[in-house]
Amino acid sequence: MSIVVSSPSDFHVHLRQGEMSKLVTPHVRKGGFRTAYVMPNLKPPITTTDMALEYKKSLEAIDPNVEYLMTLYLSPELTPQEIRKASKAGIVGVKSYPRGVTTNSDGGIESYEVYYPIFEAMEQENMVLNLHGEIPSDPSTNTCVLNAEPQFLPHLKNLHARFPKLRIVLEHATTRAAVDAVKACGDTVGCTITAHHLELTVDDWAGQGFNFCKPVAKYPDDRQALRDVIREGHPRFFLGSDSAPHPPSNKSTSSPSQPCAAGVYTSPILLPLVADLLESFGALDKLESFVSTNGRQFYGLPSSPTSVRLTRRVIQVAEIFELDSQSVVPFRAGKSLNWELSESE
Repeated sequence: MSIVVSSPSDFHVHLRQGEMSKLVTPHVRKGGFRTAYVMPNLKPPITTTDMALEYKKSLEAIDPNVEYLMTLYLSPELTPQEIRKASKAGIVGVKSYPRGVTTNSDGGIESYEVYYPIFEAMEQENMVLNLHGEIPSDPSTNTCVLNAEPQFLPHLKNLHARFPKLRIVLEHATTRAAVDAVKACGDTVGCTITAHHLELTVDDWAGQGFNFCKPVAKYPDDRQALRDVIREGHPRFFLGSDSAPHPPSNKSTSSPSQPCAAGVYTSPILLPLVADLLESFGALDKLESFVSTNGRQFYGLPSSPTSVRLTRRVIQVAEIFELDSQSVVPFRAGKSLNWELSESE
């Protein structure tokens, strides 16, 4: 049995920088994808058009056969004038990170009102606002990693009401509350779902650093809501892998002063993994809409002649990927998948 998927597109991926980027950037295509929506949380973060274009140039030097869709990091330095410049240069979106909730987010936002002029300019330029949908943990409000996403959702509702024509993507939803909130919004609000959140729950990352990411996987009922909305075929929910590589030492160790790194790495196995997962909960017929059609329509991308073939065959995931001094451990390392990627059509 085989399946042909047209224009697979990953609408949320971390490709890092320097030597790590040389290792992981080719894995976009290895995992079956030719379109990658690239996150800007580097060191320093990508806050200007010129930085984004330089970053894109570095990625194209590693693998020129991928379409890299670039983003800016929402920060106080960003201006409406820079938004207009970015739009003219082909920058697609702006990513918002609440301060301190995930990797390289120390420069994240604390309040959205100050950015209203930015959002107005984005609305005018038809750019996309990508939201990391959590608020920082705070004992005074009983907020922690398990409820940080539901407590963020009023911000989504308010932003959508204030800027109804602004395209907004709630990134990497993990809760039933988030699914319901996006469904309740209009057509300008979309939502990405990762592959690993379709598999993991709290029990899978508690004590297992390689399954730890932010937002953390939640309860079985939350996972079921993610699966259900894909099986339903809702057009505003689509794949964003949030594939986030870290050196194995940063994932496998922690100390009293330094937690293990947050991030699950799925890029090199992404399309076979998604097929495997969707088949497991009766949604294999929604594979192309989830990994291609829905996201490309939301972002206004034209159809692409590129397609890939998956063949139903049991394969084993590599234990580790290495290049020179860099290495990264993939999700499901050493375990099996039921689908294998064939050559592009």
